[in-house]
Amino acid sequence: MKLYKIKKSNIDNRGLYANRDIKDGTKIIEYKGKIVTKKKVEENSKFDNDKAIYLFNLNKKYDLDGDFKFNTARLINHSCNPNCEVAGTGLKIWVYAIRDIKQGEELSYDYGFGYDEYYKDFPCRCGSKNCVGYIVREGSRWRIKKQKSI
Repeated sequence: MKLYKIKKSNIDNRGLYANRDIKDGTKIIEYKGKIVTKKKVEENSKFDNDKAIYLFNLNKKYDLDGDFKFNTARLINHSCNPNCEVAGTGLKIWVYAIRDIKQGEELSYDYGFGYDEYYKDFPCRCGSKNCVGYIVREGSRWRIKKQKSI
């Protein structure tokens, strides 16, 4: 039995949900795709920020383009209070539980977007208590909180 199922999400259109209780540290799903050079990413309009991008940095030379229907892991949504994280080994990316996850809970991870001039183009709808309203990596969220308090 798969550890996840696809359902309508409160965060975005669809998401992955735990099909049963998942223990902390469990490898849940591989993030699959096509390996592309960074040069191709820079040149191809497919990877501009005007649409959804399913791209992971693998190393200095290659990225993983996960924008394919066979990549079920692309349906995992961002959360400012995630229950998963992604980790790579060689040219593979895996999604792991970073805490115990209850059956029926939506799987999520921190997309790790940087705090830059375009951060407002990526609103966050996770609804967690520590959400700052934008998909910005945990280490940079303080900048948005500081702006809101000024």
